[in-house]
Amino acid sequence: MRIMLWHVHGSWTTSFVQGSHDYLLPVTPDRGPDGLGRARTWDWPASVVEVPAGDLRDADVDLVLLQRPHELRLAEEWLGRRPGRDVPAVYLEHNTPLHGTPDVPDTRHPLAGQSTIPIVHVTGFNQLFWDCAGARTTVIDHGIVDPGHRYTGAVPHAAVAVNDPVRRGRSVGTDLLDPLAGSVGVDVFGMRVSQLPARLGLRTYEDLPQDRMHAELARRRVYVHTARWTSLGLSLLEAMHLGMPVVALASTEAPMAVPPEAGVLVTKVEDMVAAVRRFVDDPDLARATGDAARAVALGRYNLKRFLDDWDVLLTEVAGPAA
Repeated sequence: MRIMLWHVHGSWTTSFVQGSHDYLLPVTPDRGPDGLGRARTWDWPASVVEVPAGDLRDADVDLVLLQRPHELRLAEEWLGRRPGRDVPAVYLEHNTPLHGTPDVPDTRHPLAGQSTIPIVHVTGFNQLFWDCAGARTTVIDHGIVDPGHRYTGAVPHAAVAVNDPVRRGRSVGTDLLDPLAGSVGVDVFGMRVSQLPARLGLRTYEDLPQDRMHAELARRRVYVHTARWTSLGLSLLEAMHLGMPVVALASTEAPMAVPPEAGVLVTKVEDMVAAVRRFVDDPDLARATGDAARAVALGRYNLKRFLDDWDVLLTEVAGPAA
């Protein structure tokens, strides 16, 4: 099957393109948000092909995977075909509902009420909270390319992975870094993490290639998932695959992903700090909990299950002959 999709979420796409299909990524001269093309920090197979936006009208496309509302217009403009009518399409919703008017839990999905394009949510929580008003919805849980059991915990620090922490603020728990850093060393990985205030005394690691980031994460004693209101972070699942113990806020999908043997879920800042301190001070507890976290992640968030679930849906939408 020849699937057209935009490079929107690099970590998620890394898993998706491990399938048996051909993946066509629009590319524009400026490699802006609508034409990033292939990833630079992830390892993608040769089946992921860049197609200049101006050449898409001549491209053989079996299905369009949409991820942002304006891609409906872009796909029609660039392909000359309307998604859901002239070419099969699926809309992948990565995010929790956005705050606005109406507010959560009454936020209406951009594709609500239509019947031609199924909406795929990446967590059950997201499906529950978006108002899709009768549109067909399903959930395909994340799957991860297994980085292997790499945990050493040799560095007695907490690791946090987050992109744009200053801009995203409380949604990703940026404010929680302050009390956390008051108790243990905190190392922050991600995009634009160098913008964090120097007064916090954090060590920041910006835009590392994925393999190197995994190696660095696995050297830290414990992984902390500070997000209050985002979808289930793939960095959390990657940390669990690495064999790291995790401490996470008990919000959105995290309670479904982290059972008691795999880590600690909290709703109080002081409990978060205490749980992190406990893992930092007890390497044996940290290692045993990390082993359990890896077992959980391999069971529920493995790549084969993820790709199989997607193949079932893609074949249903595009047809077996595609």
